[in-house]
Amino acid sequence: MILNNGISKTTKVLLICGQIGCVLFALLFFIQGQLREGYYPLRFAVSSLSIGQYGWVQRSNFFVSGILIFLSSFGFYKGTSSINGQLWTSRFFGTAGIGLVGAGIFSSNPVYGYPATEPLRVAQYTVSGHLHDFFSSFFFFGILVTCFKMRNRFKAIGEHNSATVASVAGYSILIGLFLFDAGFMQVPFLVDVAGLLQRLTIIIALSWLTFLLGTVIKNSKQIYY
Repeated sequence: MILNNGISKTTKVLLICGQIGCVLFALLFFIQGQLREGYYPLRFAVSSLSIGQYGWVQRSNFFVSGILIFLSSFGFYKGTSSINGQLWTSRFFGTAGIGLVGAGIFSSNPVYGYPATEPLRVAQYTVSGHLHDFFSSFFFFGILVTCFKMRNRFKAIGEHNSATVASVAGYSILIGLFLFDAGFMQVPFLVDVAGLLQRLTIIIALSWLTFLLGTVIKNSKQIYY
């Protein structure tokens, strides 16, 4: 079945899966941050929610949201299949989903001061913790590359507003990464807001993905790569 906008029903479902994954991930880490005893979302990392009795909730959130975003990369590829060069953008898109899946499989260690019963550490110290950080970096890397590739493509087809959105998202994520990483490394004037800065950075990244997927659904006959 082909929809009016030129993409198949299956492709549209895959694209919507990614949008659901973005909203689900942000919603669940926000709710958990408010409910978890001794957890201060302004200060602590999202990954720290994967520790403790209810850590399975955040681990599941990483895994399920990552799967949904990964699946949407196939929808992105199919929705732009008439365009030269869209394969690599789709792969980087999928890398972001794989990053979340890996972060769900490999749990974070008690770092950055949570839980308070553990000694303060500013780095992962087990294989699982290192792998968690490794896969988490895939999420940000995949989205950053997608931002800047799509900025160039939007400019090429005259979609200057969309190009501006992509550019602002990309540079905001880069700045956010630098700031919240410094906060987690206990830089004095950032440590108390490191969790907030990380959340803002993640929300910008997820909002960008949601915007891009919506653009493909709405304008699937345009040329993206």
